[in-house]
Amino acid sequence: MSNPVISTIGRYRWRICAVLFLATTVNYIDRNVLSFTMIDEAFRKEMLGLPATAVLTDADTGRFKELMGYVDAAFKIAYALGFLLAGYLVDRLGTKKGYAISLTVWSIAGVLNGFVGSIRGLSITRFILGIGESGNFPSAVKAVAEWFPKKERSLAAGLFNAGANIGVIATAIAVPYLTINYGWRMAFIATGMLGFLVLLLWWFNYEKPEEHKQVSAEELAYIHSDAPEVNSPKIPWTKLLTYRQTWAFAMGKFLADPIWYLYLTWLPDFFNSSEALDQKLDLKNIGIPFIIIYLVSDAGSVFFGWLSSRLIQSGWSVNKARKVSLLICAMCVVPIVFASTTHSIYVAVALIALAAAAHQGWSANMYTLTSDMFPKQSVASVVGIGSMFGATGGAILAASTGIIRVKFGYTPLFILAGSAYLVALLLVHLLAPKLEPVKVDEN
Repeated sequence: MSNPVISTIGRYRWRICAVLFLATTVNYIDRNVLSFTMIDEAFRKEMLGLPATAVLTDADTGRFKELMGYVDAAFKIAYALGFLLAGYLVDRLGTKKGYAISLTVWSIAGVLNGFVGSIRGLSITRFILGIGESGNFPSAVKAVAEWFPKKERSLAAGLFNAGANIGVIATAIAVPYLTINYGWRMAFIATGMLGFLVLLLWWFNYEKPEEHKQVSAEELAYIHSDAPEVNSPKIPWTKLLTYRQTWAFAMGKFLADPIWYLYLTWLPDFFNSSEALDQKLDLKNIGIPFIIIYLVSDAGSVFFGWLSSRLIQSGWSVNKARKVSLLICAMCVVPIVFASTTHSIYVAVALIALAAAAHQGWSANMYTLTSDMFPKQSVASVVGIGSMFGATGGAILAASTGIIRVKFGYTPLFILAGSAYLVALLLVHLLAPKLEPVKVDEN
């Protein structure tokens, strides 16, 4: 049921959300090109230093997968380190400038990926990409906190976060086509250029709502309709680390984010080479399951973001609405354990789609926790801290995924995926039992 208030006020805030959606889409396109070029033989030979006429052996393929685990770890390490700087820069320079810097850096790195010729070169460009991409979510979450009242924030977060899924879908469609017809280098270069277009959209559309000429007085009043925040100075990083609320968000990210990164990097390989599946996919037909998985994932992002907001509008406390939504998401991931043992590609796609949808719902609600518990001027810093922990967990898993995959298959990885969210929710609840706003003067 629609909110009658929304129809009587301006909607510019949703245009901002649309730009955030596009930026997140491009962010995920640029990081996922590698996942699909990984199954291209020409790319594998280039990275292994083999001539184009060489025949890849099983030993070559195994070594390549282990090396890709290390390359992926380089991206995740940079992603984690980048968050140390990204949240601080966005809070210090402002959302507009901070996001613009991030977009510029990751777009340049995305293009540079197409000019490498070795594992070392690829590791360097992926490292730079990780630094740049680390600014996406601190910027986007802070923009939502600036442009939306609390009752709409999880829905807005769910909508822009859905761009991640559209990005993977677009990658699954475009990158195989580009790789087959124009080579893997063009796949990186063409997709990397998209970020510069989004940069222009961002720069010419974004200002704070109170400074924006196209925002009506009615919409501005609606955006600021929450109880006014007590004016307080920005909380220093050192102090943020003393709050249990910060650690609740960080632990939720540390355990859940690596699972999402696992899907993004290794699902093409899973469908291409899983020993259990009775059907293997290559670059010519691998796009279909990804369209299904990430369309369902998109629906999960929007639905669970809407669900949390709807429960609050129905009278539930923020604490109950957020945690019940997180619990439902965590339970929906558990069945993915069976995706690694089923022989049916259709069952595997369905289980992975459910898990991916649940993750995106989890992510939308986790990001919203930061604006539930912290003042707006510190939201990007908290997101940066938490996302740094998420990327650190991702780097740890990435460095070992190739080895685990070669020696034991996908079953141990999917068991980890099925249990991580329940453990994460338990820690969130223990560290922040009431999701209360922080008291700046409590330490």
